[in-house]
Amino acid sequence: MSTSDVNGRLALFPDLPSEATERSRVEGMLPSQEIRELIARGHIRAPSFGGISEDQIQPASLDLRLGDVGYRVQSSFLPQASSVEGKIADLGLSMARVDLTRTTVFEKGCVYIVPLVEEVHLPEELSARANPKSSTGRLDIFTRLITDGGQEFEKVRPGYKGTLYAEIASLTFSVIVRAGMSLNQLRFVRGNPKPSDRATTALDKEEALVYGEEGNPTKAHIGKKSLKLSVNLRGSDSSEVVAYQAKKSAPVIDLAKINHYEPAEFWDVRHDTGKKGLVLEPGDFYILASKEKVSVPPDWAAEMTPMDQDFGEFRIHYAGFFDPGFGYGAGEIRGTRAVLEVRAHEVPFLIEHGQTMALLRYVPLRGRPDKIYGTGIGSSYQQQGLALSKHFRKP
Repeated sequence: MSTSDVNGRLALFPDLPSEATERSRVEGMLPSQEIRELIARGHIRAPSFGGISEDQIQPASLDLRLGDVGYRVQSSFLPQASSVEGKIADLGLSMARVDLTRTTVFEKGCVYIVPLVEEVHLPEELSARANPKSSTGRLDIFTRLITDGGQEFEKVRPGYKGTLYAEIASLTFSVIVRAGMSLNQLRFVRGNPKPSDRATTALDKEEALVYGEEGNPTKAHIGKKSLKLSVNLRGSDSSEVVAYQAKKSAPVIDLAKINHYEPAEFWDVRHDTGKKGLVLEPGDFYILASKEKVSVPPDWAAEMTPMDQDFGEFRIHYAGFFDPGFGYGAGEIRGTRAVLEVRAHEVPFLIEHGQTMALLRYVPLRGRPDKIYGTGIGSSYQQQGLALSKHFRKP
């Protein structure tokens, strides 16, 4: 049996040969073929929606879909020892029940709880983590997963069996949603793989993680168990956009419409800032890009740290997961800029070109996925520069 065959199977099979059983103990994130096996074994289900489609399976994650109903609630919460719906009922948090089988507007600044189509029956050796999809984050739709009895956002404890819920708060734009839409995704993990400076440096030596404009490897700055990323505020000429700042008043965005909206209706643009830098205004939302072009090798994934007060008083992302193959794709120029979804906190904050703003942590997979992020599987942001979500027309 080849290594790829072994890595493509789960530890859940008691009759695996000894070599495969040994490999099954390897910690790491599950690749696409193992997610597919979880579905086949009934550990991930969607009984009310006719099952789970192949399109939902990404290189190292599963797209989750909104169910038929939701609740507008007074505030965000964690259920602690209660069920999610029990907590809503006990505390009187529900302000309205919404029917997602019809066109529904989620109003800017309001909080909604939506039971998801998919439910999980995890084995005891597997946990899961969620994150918003890239397009969700680039619209400033604050989306977090919660579970019955959950004490942390975005985490599904080992052995959890039950419904998954999305807490949704669109912070900048009012948006139109419908049942079946996907705003977040779920990753499955065996064990607790821990990154380190040593492991990240070794990976960079084996597979360069940072590339220049022509696709040639450049120096990677590694620290805090992560790859350090800086912000790009320089354009090749005075007309190049280096930042988008969301307008405070804008039309509603229908999340079903792709390549549809004119950016000028929703965003103010910033060009090369020179030596002045860019002042982030409190409460405003910005789309920026990293100076570095990064690559994620096919048997690794990467996660961006949402906040680090050592770098400044701002949140750096909402959708900080990078699939295996991001910026790596075969036959394509290596390296893709990371988009930074930035919101300043309490005070105005000046950023300058080349200033460190983000940390990208690399996490191993248990095996190479049988599908890799890139144009071949219809990925939206491979080879991107500074890019808005897929709902806006490209310049």
